Parts: sequence; C-alpha cells; structure tokens
Amino acid sequence: MLYKLLVLTLIFSSCALVTTRPKQEMSYAQAALLAAKAVKAEIHASQDFRKAENYYLKAKSSYKSKYFNKAKEYAKLSQKFSERAEFQTIKKLSLEGN
Repeated sequence: MLYKLLVLTLIFSSCALVTTRPKQEMSYAQAALLAAKAVKAEIHASQDFRKAENYYLKAKSSYKSKYFNKAKEYAKLSQKFSERAEFQTIKKLSLEGN
C-alpha cells in the first residue's frame, strides 16, 4: 500500500516538474505588443492588434491560474499577431510616405 502511494506521488510530482513557467514566451509577447503599440498599430492594423491584446490577456490570466501550457500557447499567438500588426503598420505607413 505504501509502495503504491509512493509511486503515485512520484508520478504526480514529475508531471509538475515537466511543465515549466513560460516566462520567456510571456516576455516576448509583451515586448512584441509594446513594439506594435509604439508604431500605432492599434490605429493602422486594428484587427490584428486587438487579437494580440486579447491573446496576451488570456496568457496572463492562464499564467496566474497556473495553466502554463495554455499561457505559453496564448503568449505565442499574442506575439504572432503583434508582429503581424506591427509589420502591417510599418508597411502601410511606408507606402503612404509618412
């Protein structure tokens, strides 16, 4: 009985060790969102910028709730849409000559 309890404890604790906090992904997502804000992407590429903001908020919420896999996924999506919004804004402004 004690052996089974020990095995179950090891299994559950090893699962907790496998999932790491997505600090790097959260940092990248935040930096990408700030870069998009810096070029006024909320005006020129509003759809992608809003998606990026929403995914970033979901990532923060998941991180606080310790759903690290979801937080990592949302942070990567936030970074993707932030970078896309930033690129579209820069492209649009360069074509307009501003």
